[in-house]
Amino acid sequence: MRMRATASWLAGAWWMAVALVAPAAAGAAVLKATLITPDDDPRLERSRVERAYLGHPGGPLSDGLEVALEETKFELEAAGAEVALASAPAATLEAARAAAVAAEKSGAAVLLTDLPAEWTLAVADAVKLPVLNLGDASDRLRQQDCRARVFHLIPSERMRSDALAQTLVSRKWSKLLLLVGGSPQDALRAATVQASIKRYGLQVVASKPFKLSADPRERDLANPLLLTAGNNYDAVWVVDSDGEFARMLPYRTVLPRPVVGDGGLVALAWHAQFERYGAPQVSRRFAKAAKRPMTAQDWAAWMAGKTLAAVAIAAPKGPNAAWAQAIGKSTLDGSKGTSLSFRAWDGQLRQPMLLTDGQGVIAQAPAEGVLHPRNVLDTLGADAPEKLCPIAR
Repeated sequence: MRMRATASWLAGAWWMAVALVAPAAAGAAVLKATLITPDDDPRLERSRVERAYLGHPGGPLSDGLEVALEETKFELEAAGAEVALASAPAATLEAARAAAVAAEKSGAAVLLTDLPAEWTLAVADAVKLPVLNLGDASDRLRQQDCRARVFHLIPSERMRSDALAQTLVSRKWSKLLLLVGGSPQDALRAATVQASIKRYGLQVVASKPFKLSADPRERDLANPLLLTAGNNYDAVWVVDSDGEFARMLPYRTVLPRPVVGDGGLVALAWHAQFERYGAPQVSRRFAKAAKRPMTAQDWAAWMAGKTLAAVAIAAPKGPNAAWAQAIGKSTLDGSKGTSLSFRAWDGQLRQPMLLTDGQGVIAQAPAEGVLHPRNVLDTLGADAPEKLCPIAR
């Protein structure tokens, strides 16, 4: 018997089947999952989405999940497996924690989150379920604040900075001018950038702060010509979590040099103009369903949907414990040219990175010639010997 997929999203509903595939054989358990997202997410405010900053979300991650579950419905049916996805918007950290507890009581086997780091930790600590992190790239979630049951589909900040550092090394752009924004998030990300620069033997010739301000006394802090004068460098690396300063920096530097980081050349999990390994078909299917280009965050959500399907197929009769164990053992196809898997030491999904200027994909990382004794994908992000996550999986 075949039952068509349903797609019903009503705000605040606990169990909304956005992809429900009828089992081919009677008695199959239903893998229930709940996506917890911020209510009234400021990242999706219309003016920000319209600016389309590289590396920022382009819309709700439910779009990518729906596309993945629609694509895998026939595989699920053939395996006698079933996936049901629910949504739970949360306005506060406490609400996110309560949503996780309620989902566990309602029979959820997996939680998916697109939440800030503190919220994600609160959700993970409130339940005994595996958590798939779709949207937070914070290294702390993979390092000192890691959790044994949390898996990360979105690349970490360290993976992004390592990808850029490898690209700079491959082009022999070794001397860098580092420009850093004034937010606490920028400070953390700049430390990650410095770790990647050290890892790949690059040199920072100068590090300067910038600040966008309406105060005329501070306008020099946002002047690209003043900020990029007085030093000799091969490239400018800009750390700008907000994105506004970084987008106006290319072609405005004193020296005619490339800009990388959060403007110019940016390392991402995905770009809609990636043209290899079946990626154009993935991007077209997403654009047809969501009516917008596929972003890196959408790809992470799409991979989460594929993970749910793979887990349901691997253990179509459940129980929850079998599904939880199957996540860490999953081998996935992300249309990036190689099999993807989760790292045992930090729960991060191994994956190639795409280097893009916003118009197309310029290069991929790991860069050609970069070597690793076990898996070259582990040259992106914290490697096992660094032992930054104290929890064994």
